[in-house]
Amino acid sequence: MREWKDDPLDDFECREVTLDDVTKKVYIAGHGPAVIVMAEMPGISPHVARFSRWVRDAGFTVYMPSLFGRDGAVPAVEEGLAVMQRACVSVEFRAMVANETSPVTIWLRALARLAHEECGGPGVGAIGMCFTGNFALTMMLEPAMLAPVLSQPSLPLNDAAALEIAPDDLAAVRARLDRDDLTVLAYRFAGDRFCTAERFCAYAKALGDRFVARVLPDSAANRETTPFFERIVASPHSVVTAHLIDEAGQPTLAARDEILEFFAQRLRP
Repeated sequence: MREWKDDPLDDFECREVTLDDVTKKVYIAGHGPAVIVMAEMPGISPHVARFSRWVRDAGFTVYMPSLFGRDGAVPAVEEGLAVMQRACVSVEFRAMVANETSPVTIWLRALARLAHEECGGPGVGAIGMCFTGNFALTMMLEPAMLAPVLSQPSLPLNDAAALEIAPDDLAAVRARLDRDDLTVLAYRFAGDRFCTAERFCAYAKALGDRFVARVLPDSAANRETTPFFERIVASPHSVVTAHLIDEAGQPTLAARDEILEFFAQRLRP
C-alpha cells in the first residue's frame, strides 16, 4: 500500500489572484491552453495534485484554486470533517440547497476569463470533483469555457436527485451547449452514496444528449486510500483521485485518459 505524505506543491507557482474584489490562492503550472482543476473535499490533497500534474504533463496550463482546506495535506478524519462543516455553512457554497447556484462560481468564471487571457487558445477546460463537481457546469456561463468535466458531483448533499444550479442558469447553460455544439463529460462510481444514479438522471433530463455520462463499477475503485476516504466517504467515490488505480488496463486510468483527450480535442487549435 502506498503511503501518502503531505505534498509541498513546490512545482506549482502559488499566486494570490484577486477577481471581483475577492482574493484566493491559485496554484499554476505548465504551458498550453488553460485547465482549471477544482479540488474535492477536503481540499487540494496529494491525490488532487497528482491529477493536476497529469493535466500539466499532457500539455496544459493548470490553474488549481484553493477553495477550502489545507493545501497539499493528506486528508485526516477530524480535520476533513471540520473543513466540510465550515464549507457547508459558508456563504460561498450552496451545499444543502437544491436549484441554487453557489456564489463562488462567479469568481471561478472570472478565473476562467483570466486564464484564457493569459494562456490563449480557443478556450478553457475545467474539472470539478465532489463538492465542486457541478461548478464546471455553471462555469459554462463564461464564453471562454469549452470543456466541462463533472467528476462525482455531490451537491446538494441533502437531496440525491437534485442539482446545485439555479433554473435560469441551467437553462442558459443548456442553450449554450446546443448553440455551440458542446457536451459535458461526467463520471461516477455505480455505488457512490454521494453522487447517485438519481443525480445523473437529473442531469440527463436537464441536458439531454449534451450530458455524456460514464458510470464505473465499484470493483474499479482503489480500496487502499487515506483514512478520510475510508471512514467518511465510505464508498467508491473519487474517480480520478483517491480511488484511481494507477495501473494499465484499469477503468479509472482509462477515465483519466479520456478526460485528457477531451481537453485536447476542445482546447488545442
